[in-house]
Amino acid sequence: MNDGSLATARLLVFRVGTLACAAEVDQVREILPRLPTTRIPGAPPVVAGLVNVRGTLVTVVEGWRALGQAPPSASPETPVASAAPGSTIILEVARRDADNGAGTRKLIGFTVDEVIDLLAGGDATLEGRDRLPGVDPTLVRAVGRDARGDVFIVLDLAALLGPILTT
Repeated sequence: MNDGSLATARLLVFRVGTLACAAEVDQVREILPRLPTTRIPGAPPVVAGLVNVRGTLVTVVEGWRALGQAPPSASPETPVASAAPGSTIILEVARRDADNGAGTRKLIGFTVDEVIDLLAGGDATLEGRDRLPGVDPTLVRAVGRDARGDVFIVLDLAALLGPILTT
């Protein structure tokens, strides 16, 4: 793929279910252990709830639901009262204001099963979206392959999370 902005970008690669995904590091604020959330009444099922990150309330999205993956299986050794395994990635996502068209950035949490790697621009080759491994192509900016040949998708976070930010 000849997208110069992605070809030189650093990417955080993570796993959601069986799907390897990536986000540009510039959009990643921090990575936290999976945090227990407070459910928001009336929120769509894709929203896990709210977490307090150093005094800021952040909406958390269930990664598996947002990407149409199978629900994670409960581990028998994980106590019910504890947080689920995995991580919550705090992302900064651009959002357009419908009233004046101005863009703002909003923090949103995204749950993942595992953080895999951090790739520099030259550590991966990017291809067009025509070679997608079973995900909606409108949510994907590119398909990548790391130095080992493992395939991952570079998510279009605005397309994936933008509709959730407006609810």
